[in-house]
Amino acid sequence: MENKPRREFLKKSLLGVSCAALAPTAIGATLPSASAPPMAAPLPTRQLGKTGIDTPLISMGAGNATNTAFVQAAYRSGVKLFFSATYYGEGNNERLVGEALKDFPRDSFIVGTAVPPDGFDHKEGTFAKDTSTAAYLKKAEESLKRFGLDYIDIVLLPYVGKRESVFFEPLLNAMQQLKQQGKARFVGIATHSFCDEALRAAADTGVYDIAMPAYNFKNENKEAMDDAVAYAAKAGMGIIAMKSTAGVFRDKSRTTPLNSDAALKWVLQNQNISSIVSGMSSIEQLQKNLAMINHLKMTPEELQELACTETPGEPGLYCRQCHRCVAQCRQNLDIPTLMRSYMYAYGYQNTAQAKHTLELAGIGENVCHSCDSCTVQCISGFDVRNRVADIARLKDVPYEFLVG
Repeated sequence: MENKPRREFLKKSLLGVSCAALAPTAIGATLPSASAPPMAAPLPTRQLGKTGIDTPLISMGAGNATNTAFVQAAYRSGVKLFFSATYYGEGNNERLVGEALKDFPRDSFIVGTAVPPDGFDHKEGTFAKDTSTAAYLKKAEESLKRFGLDYIDIVLLPYVGKRESVFFEPLLNAMQQLKQQGKARFVGIATHSFCDEALRAAADTGVYDIAMPAYNFKNENKEAMDDAVAYAAKAGMGIIAMKSTAGVFRDKSRTTPLNSDAALKWVLQNQNISSIVSGMSSIEQLQKNLAMINHLKMTPEELQELACTETPGEPGLYCRQCHRCVAQCRQNLDIPTLMRSYMYAYGYQNTAQAKHTLELAGIGENVCHSCDSCTVQCISGFDVRNRVADIARLKDVPYEFLVG
């Protein structure tokens, strides 16, 4: 039975600030002062590896946040971890998060950011030999300045999946230096691809404290993934899941949503997952997520709904990043990255992030038009050629016209 008092509490505390979240000019009249303590009761937590942090089961991926009031509303409702990335809003998202939290006690929140390396081949998953420690440290320090904080709690190295990339010495050195210099409390990796390999490698380095893998009910090999999560957790790493709603919708036109509560609950059945980073963008989403983490038991109907999400006519938007398609493509395209871009555009409606991801794929002009037919057979049933041609149109659209 749902906890009615808790539900009513959430309704009153969150909906009371919804107008301020949507209208920044009304912030002063609607929200308490930033120095006021959080108003919500403590949320359910799990320990984040050996970091000493007890984290709520839901964390905020701030990439879709567009004003400080919403970030502050999440903080006051009990959210503790806030994640950004240097490429969200071309750095402006880090500034927004820092501005939103600056007047709260520094030990009452945790910020993390993903700092991408230079010289990374996204299709091959490897670094250029001239990728340097100094260049990475400079990028991380620029993030620190944008946040306006004395230190960042968690710095993540994104995209790395293959073992050789996780062990890439110049960046391991950079991560160790960030901790030694007090610029980062903890360091970690984030990856969409080869997640089980990346988790084991990160644990074996003895350097990384955190891992943020793509983890959801559509994982291709659940047993291998769960074994890798357990392996990393046993080594003391904190595991934070991302892409947990597997694209949010089943179709491009967004007429058939996935059951997001069921998808998130499915992830949290794994006790080695400390938290889910959720790209919330509205008070309604925040309220829904907070209600969900208080009722984690899955119903038979929810399990059945997740099992029936894939039909021949509805392959969905989530790409498993298996990379089997790459060898099949006569144009040698980075299809996994292109499919991620497609998901960001149509599933998350974050066209700015979709464009950034599209640029990582490094496609040329008239992509796919030189092939009479497509040789790629996607295991998820995607019409790869049409999806690539569709998302490639975003290449020439300026960022200022995009939503993110």
